Amino acid sequence: MRRVNAVQTMIIMVLFLLHAILGGFQMLGVGNTALKTIAWVSVGLIAVHALIGVKLTVDTLKVRKATGVSYFKDNKLFWARRISGYALMVLIAFHLTAFSTTVEGATRLRYFSGARLAAQLLMVAAIAIHVISNVKPMMIALGIKSLRRWAGDILLVLSVLMLFMAAAFVVYYIRWNVL
Repeated sequence: MRRVNAVQTMIIMVLFLLHAILGGFQMLGVGNTALKTIAWVSVGLIAVHALIGVKLTVDTLKVRKATGVSYFKDNKLFWARRISGYALMVLIAFHLTAFSTTVEGATRLRYFSGARLAAQLLMVAAIAIHVISNVKPMMIALGIKSLRRWAGDILLVLSVLMLFMAAAFVVYYIRWNVL
């Protein structure tokens, strides 16, 4: 199950990056792309990923209860992974409600308030925390021994993309509220 989840996670990451780049350009007013299919496929895969995460968490809690030992201090990273994932579920729901509504059969964007901007920036931060904290277990599940050689390059690319996404949200907010 962990390997399936890891492969699924890689697919989610590719779709997320594609969605983020195309959506960022759309928010900047540079492109007008149809992101609906990518978004809904991603939501479906994320839902399955979340269900697997819930099952693995429940299994862990069962073992903890059976043994009577929690090792909370030793498992902080495990709990950070789970909590950031659950926070992402809430923030993804906000993301879905922030960007689309249907009016007379046509998809329209909702008013982009300061609260919606804050929720989107929190989502970008939560994604960064969730991805960074889960790199090692995903590598183990995929049988990858080391990314040390490419770690700097990967972090640089992801950092630039996170900055791009955050900037696109801010520009979009300014366009809605100032222009």
